[in-house]
Amino acid sequence: MGRKKQQTVDLDTERGIAPGLVAKTKKRLVVASGRSHEELSGEVAVALGTQLVPTEHRTFASGEILTRFEVSIRGCDFFLIQSFGPPVNEWLMETLIMLDAAKRASAKRITVVAPYFPYSRQDKKGRGREPISARLVADLFKTAGADRVMSVDLHAAQIQGFFDGPVDHLFAKPVLLEYFEKTLSPEDRTKLTVVSPDTGRVRVADTWSDSLGAPLAIIHKRRDPNVANQVTVNEIVGQVDGRVCLLVDDMIDTGGTIVKAAQALKANGAERVIVAATHAIFSDPAVERLQDPSIDEVVVTDTVPIPDEKRFSTLTILPIAPLLARAIREVFEDGSVTSMFDGAA
Repeated sequence: MGRKKQQTVDLDTERGIAPGLVAKTKKRLVVASGRSHEELSGEVAVALGTQLVPTEHRTFASGEILTRFEVSIRGCDFFLIQSFGPPVNEWLMETLIMLDAAKRASAKRITVVAPYFPYSRQDKKGRGREPISARLVADLFKTAGADRVMSVDLHAAQIQGFFDGPVDHLFAKPVLLEYFEKTLSPEDRTKLTVVSPDTGRVRVADTWSDSLGAPLAIIHKRRDPNVANQVTVNEIVGQVDGRVCLLVDDMIDTGGTIVKAAQALKANGAERVIVAATHAIFSDPAVERLQDPSIDEVVVTDTVPIPDEKRFSTLTILPIAPLLARAIREVFEDGSVTSMFDGAA
């Protein structure tokens, strides 16, 4: 016994550890929030049974931003929650500064939790001499100190490959499906048709069709590449006459695509049109457009803040905090995020 103990002490000495000194470490979860959606961050912290780390945020007269964490975060598992509704560029810069602060404060592992990923629609070159801004944002996160990225319903799945590290791609569909399973009547379920607002969303709409056991319809549209946010609907592929149509998309920005799709559905005999989307960007004039008589209900999550002036009578907002909290816990406890979405453990 004595000889074995001496060997251990000698080995510790060779490693530069004082004999008999044992370093004890314990994983520590720290959740921080940017200023873009502090209400959501607070709800996530409550769901995790913790509090947001006290943080000082300052914006100087010149527009420069300063961030300082008011307690030690050394050695922690650090999760920074920042959504990217307007003004996107201000929140992006704040995120980079917070990441740099966390890195310099010796956080052990840093995860950016971006419920809505900024510049996600610029995921490829549509024309010559255009940037791939989603890749640039991923590079900026990495350079600033992020080890991991977590986001909900990326506009394009390929964005996962832009970040040089783990990416947890979460899906809001379970949250939205739970709502519709509770609110759709048995009669509505028999008349339900899932509709993709364009050919680019067909794959997503098809998964909804499978989950709800409903047929699929597709709206074929054309967009002028030289004019932003203008869409022309051409034709509907599928049966919508007399049906309850559920239009599914990942985001609503100005609402042009959704409203034209809803109008086309009603013009072709749809009984009701319900819109479901994850990200409610609601850039002007979305709120006015979404109150069009062709739309009976709009259901979204709160991945980005929705101020009171952008809320209307037919809008339903579902909380995304429980989903984010569970994903954060799975990452912190080295569990499986995939298992949250009927995947392998």
